[in-house]
Amino acid sequence: MIFPVSGHGRSRKHSIPDTLSVAAETMLASASWKKASWRRGTKGRLTARFAALRIRIADGTPQRIHDKGQQHMPGEAAWLVSEWRSNDERKYYLSNLPVDATLKVLAAAIKARWVCEQAHQQTKEELGFDPLEGRSWQGLHRHALMTMIAYAFLQHQKLQTAKWEKKKQRVRRGPPKPTLPTARPSSRDQCAC
Repeated sequence: MIFPVSGHGRSRKHSIPDTLSVAAETMLASASWKKASWRRGTKGRLTARFAALRIRIADGTPQRIHDKGQQHMPGEAAWLVSEWRSNDERKYYLSNLPVDATLKVLAAAIKARWVCEQAHQQTKEELGFDPLEGRSWQGLHRHALMTMIAYAFLQHQKLQTAKWEKKKQRVRRGPPKPTLPTARPSSRDQCAC
């Protein structure tokens, strides 16, 4: 930010940005793309290529800069993250995570959004979060709270059932078969040599 030197009159009340706003694509054009994995899925590790830069968002008050038109003043610092998908599509995200956040942490935070959207979709479809026609904030909050409690209970039941099924499969298989080092001592005891 600079205050331009003027020869006459009162000095400026608002400063002029010394650099113009730049599009996200332009900023990340020269960034290094790295492969990052954020979690293990049903078909293995979930990975994609990401690039991240620490920027200041141009969301401040608009200022007219000579022949450039309206430019916004710099706002808060944030991460600009881009994901390069396998179909050559690029997605851009803003994150307010701390400066020391790694690319893996940024990717995990971005991809956690999918889980939240799935939960919201399930509460709308299965638990009736969608059709509320209430007239007060208190009613909306009560309805949302009851829906979320029901969703948490159903998720708990689902996880308990999955855990029980896994345990049942283990019991059906029987005890693990002995390995060679554990089988040798027992075979010596049975042999009358």
